[in-house]
Amino acid sequence: MNKSTILLLLLSLLIAGGLSFFQYYYKAKSKSNLNLFLAFLRFLSLFGIFILLINPVITRNTLEVIKPPLSIVVDNSSSIVHLNASKTALESYQYLSNSKKLADKFNIQSYQFDSEFKYLDIFDFKGTQTNFDGIAEKLKNYNRNLIYPTVIITDGNQTSGNDYVFTFDNTNKVFPIVVGDTTKVLDLKINQLNVNKYAFYKNKFPVEVFMNYSGDKNIQAELSISQGNSIIAKQKVSFSSTNKSATVNLLLPAERVGVQVFKVTILSVEKEKNTYNNTKNFAVEILNQKTNIAIISAITHPDIAALKRSIESNEQRKVTIIKPIEVNALEDYAVCILYQPNISFKSVFEQIKKAGVNAFIITGMHTDFSFLNQNQNYFEFKMSGQPEDFTGKFNEQFNQFAIENIGFENLPPLENPFGKIISKSSVSVLLSSKIRNIDTDAPLLSFAESQGKRMAFLFGENSWRWRLQTNINNQSFDKYDVFIDKTIQFLVLNNSKKALIVNHENFYNSGESIEINAQFFNKNYEFDEKAHLTIAVRNTKTKQTKNYDLLKSNSSYKVNLDGLEPGNYAFTVKELNTNNNYTSTFDILDFDIEKQFVNSDAEKLNQLASQTRGKLYYPNQMEQLEQSLLNDSDYKAIQKNTISRSPIIEWYWLLILITLFLSIEWFVRKYNGLL
Repeated sequence: MNKSTILLLLLSLLIAGGLSFFQYYYKAKSKSNLNLFLAFLRFLSLFGIFILLINPVITRNTLEVIKPPLSIVVDNSSSIVHLNASKTALESYQYLSNSKKLADKFNIQSYQFDSEFKYLDIFDFKGTQTNFDGIAEKLKNYNRNLIYPTVIITDGNQTSGNDYVFTFDNTNKVFPIVVGDTTKVLDLKINQLNVNKYAFYKNKFPVEVFMNYSGDKNIQAELSISQGNSIIAKQKVSFSSTNKSATVNLLLPAERVGVQVFKVTILSVEKEKNTYNNTKNFAVEILNQKTNIAIISAITHPDIAALKRSIESNEQRKVTIIKPIEVNALEDYAVCILYQPNISFKSVFEQIKKAGVNAFIITGMHTDFSFLNQNQNYFEFKMSGQPEDFTGKFNEQFNQFAIENIGFENLPPLENPFGKIISKSSVSVLLSSKIRNIDTDAPLLSFAESQGKRMAFLFGENSWRWRLQTNINNQSFDKYDVFIDKTIQFLVLNNSKKALIVNHENFYNSGESIEINAQFFNKNYEFDEKAHLTIAVRNTKTKQTKNYDLLKSNSSYKVNLDGLEPGNYAFTVKELNTNNNYTSTFDILDFDIEKQFVNSDAEKLNQLASQTRGKLYYPNQMEQLEQSLLNDSDYKAIQKNTISRSPIIEWYWLLILITLFLSIEWFVRKYNGLL
């Protein structure tokens, strides 16, 4: 308190005492103890009122010493156990965390990481992934505006996330402690597999295998791909001290429909310490895409024969050529190709609408554009009778499906009437048209999708010349046939809405997050937030069934099935209020990514230490690390002076006391007949 506040308190004390003495003692006829007691109560009441008005505040200065944080981060992934390093990791952690010298200088913080970064000091080394990504960012958030060292006890082997060498800020030193065997031993490893999740029945699908070699010998290895007890493909691979990686591309036949599991293995005559990483399983879902396609035309034209040959180059497709007057029902066809429609196609359009079949409309010099204006809502045609030649310009931004530019700009022109083609709705243009190298900004080949229906439009006849020209250019019809096949495939797939939509993978690797998402829509196709979705998951081998509820998120329902053993599972998602259900299967492949390593990655950890101006240490160098941290002048304690101001007594307590004193005074006077 300052001097003026003290003077005011003394003055209040004198005034309160003087007024009380004057009222109850000086003017009183009797000098009894009762008057003395009443004077004392009045004195306390008046003095309390004066204190309330003055509100004296006490100021305290508190000195606080803030130690710099020392973050000790332990790798809790199962690779520590596989490298027999769990004991040394724990001993290194305990030495640092129990060091009194370090505790005197630092505020020691204990963390662990595997797939996630956590504030924990209990380690079981059962993590299924090693992700360094969260360490640097979260430590920076926890210790804002501070300079601090980080000690990471790890084997240095990373299985997910960005490269950890470049994720740490070089203003804060990192001191890695590498645990596990760092001795380089001979090892062959399948590092990565690239394969599409889906393939089509009786086609071939590519598999790309990336292999790494650790060792100094020149060796020969054999890569094989098997399914069950049958070897499907094999290839010799050579490695040496200078050639430590190899990539093999193979084409495998899709001979059975459904989810097919394959195994890739690389072996040599050399003895290896770890053979678990010589094998990888993968799965591909083989789809049966056998479909019937109708080509409907009132005229004969070479385009029709070329389209039939291109479409049927895929063995899973069958083409039927029909005249418009012969069309009775279209329910058996996946796609209808309407070649140069005219007034005779009126019933065809009605049946397409009734059957919900997707269509591919091709126009030309025999097309009735007035009829087309009346029977589709995607384009408006203002055409003349004058023929014109149009060449194509490939749109690199087209994203409806993956398509290769087969040299459309150099293919022969298509013939169509000259005029304006105006888009009436949102369409995706694959090829725009040019007239003698002048862009017209009009579409030549475009695709549209609305309310689950898909349409394609090709504005020009004589596309048979395209197929012939690609054969001349490439000595094969394949490129053109693939282009037509992808167009048909886009039209075959239908996105009509269902009440219950479930998204899941057909296979997962063990240790990965297994999440199934579902959406449920009411009769207006609005997301139903009151749905009650459950899932029953059954292991087809053990017959064990587990039931879960799906939890609602922003726009879907989710369930996490982590912890399931490798195997085949059948599951059913059910909406309990309406009994809508969805049934499918998935496989969990036996693959532990943490078993892929044969030694610790000391080189990479040393690179991380150098990048952050730290230093790499081994478990037998804990004393050196301790001394290095103690002697580092970058880490100093900060003395913080905290000034706190608080009133002598809180105002509400003061009001209560004043009220109490006045009440007692009134009751005493009333009791003694002084009122």
